[in-house]
Amino acid sequence: MRGKKLIVSIVMTCFALTLFAGTAMAAKVLKVGVLGPFTGPSAKNGAEFKASVEMAMEKINYTVGDYKLEMVWIDSQSDPAKAASAYAEAVERKGIDCGMQNWHSSVAVSVMDVVAQYKIPHWFGFGATEVVNQKWRSDPEKYSYWGGKGWPIPAKMALGYVECLENAIAAGTWKPKSKTVAIYGEDSDWGRSLGGALKGFFANKGWEIVSEDYFPLTQTDFYPLLGKYKKKDVAVLAGTSTAAPTMTAFVKQVGEVGLKSVVIADGLGWMGDWYTMAGPASNGVLDMIPQLTTKEAQQWAADIKAKYGFNPSPSAGGLCYDGTNMFIKILKRTLEKYGTLDKVTIHKIFVEEVQKGKLTYSKADGALIMNEYRYNAESVPDPVVGKDAYYFPVIQYTNGKGDIVFPDDWKVKEFQTK
Repeated sequence: MRGKKLIVSIVMTCFALTLFAGTAMAAKVLKVGVLGPFTGPSAKNGAEFKASVEMAMEKINYTVGDYKLEMVWIDSQSDPAKAASAYAEAVERKGIDCGMQNWHSSVAVSVMDVVAQYKIPHWFGFGATEVVNQKWRSDPEKYSYWGGKGWPIPAKMALGYVECLENAIAAGTWKPKSKTVAIYGEDSDWGRSLGGALKGFFANKGWEIVSEDYFPLTQTDFYPLLGKYKKKDVAVLAGTSTAAPTMTAFVKQVGEVGLKSVVIADGLGWMGDWYTMAGPASNGVLDMIPQLTTKEAQQWAADIKAKYGFNPSPSAGGLCYDGTNMFIKILKRTLEKYGTLDKVTIHKIFVEEVQKGKLTYSKADGALIMNEYRYNAESVPDPVVGKDAYYFPVIQYTNGKGDIVFPDDWKVKEFQTK
C-alpha cells in the first residue's frame, strides 16, 4: 500500500513539474501589436504591411532568444478614433507588450496618446506630420514611447520637388508659361502637412499659389476641381493622398480633362500595383519614392510577389520590412542588455540607445531601402535625413517605371515635360 502511495506521489510530482515547466515556457511570449490600415481606403498598403512583417518574422522563426513573438494585428481602418479604440483594445484585451508600424499621420497623432497612457513602446510609425513632432517635443518623457518615426516631416523631404523644377527652368529644359502652382491633397494631418510645406517652398522661390484645395480621403471624382485648374492654366499641380484609389483617380482625370500641367503626385507609388490603376496617364508624373536598387531589395520584392501575389512598393512594404527588422535588432539588444523582454526594458533601449543614435540599422545590417536608419537628440522623433541616412529622390514615371531625375548626382535621366 505504501509502495502504491509512493508511486502516486511520484507521478503527481512529475505531473506538477511538467505543468510548471510548460507554464514557464508558455510565459516566454512577447505580444507585438502591428498597427496598419488592414481594411478601408488604404487596405492595399495594409496588405503590404502584413506581408512585410510576416516575411521579416519568418526569417527568425518568430523567435528572439527564448521568446516567441506573437503578432496582434491592429486595424486602424484609416480612422484616428477607430485606431485609438482598437489600440486600447489590443492592450487591455489582447495584452500586447509593444507595438510597431502605422500608415496615416492622423492615426499617429491619435494613437500616440494611447501609447503614452499605457506606456507601450511603439516603433516606426509612419505618420510624418509636424503635429506628431510638436506633440512629442511638448513632453519628450511622456511621448518617448513613440520610439522613432518611420517617416520624417514633409519639410525635410519635399523641397526636392521645387529644386528639381527650378533646376529645369535654369537649364532651359522647361519653360512654363507662368510660375503658377495649385496645391491639393487629402484633408488629413498628412495632406495638409505636405501641402503646407510645398506651398511654402514654392512661394519662397517666387511661385504664385493660385489655389489650395483639400478633399476627403475617399474622394475619387476630381473633374470639377481639375476643371478649375484648367481654366487658370496652372503650370504645376502639387499634392498628395495616402489612398491608392484617390491618388490614381486624380492622376487619370488630369489627362482626361486635358491638363498639360506638371503633376507632383506624392505617394502615387506607395502601393506596388499602382500602375494597373493609373495606367499611361501617370507618364511624366513626379513622385518622391525610394528605389529597389540592390539585388537583395529586388529579391525581396520577387519573394513578396511569389508568396502574396502583388508587387510591393519600396515606400510601404519596403520601409515596413526595414522597420520590422530594426525592431528585431532592438529586441535582441534589449534581451542582451537586460535579460528580459517587456515594455519596460524595450522602452529603456528606445531612450538609452535608439534615440541617442547608439543603435542604428544600416545596409550592413541588411537594410533594403535606406542607407541607414538612425536617430539623435536633434532629430527625434524623426530619423536623421541625409543621403547617407534617410533620403527620397525625386522620380519621374514612364510606363510604370520611375527614374531618378533629382538630385543631380543620383539622376539616371533628365526631367522631361509633356
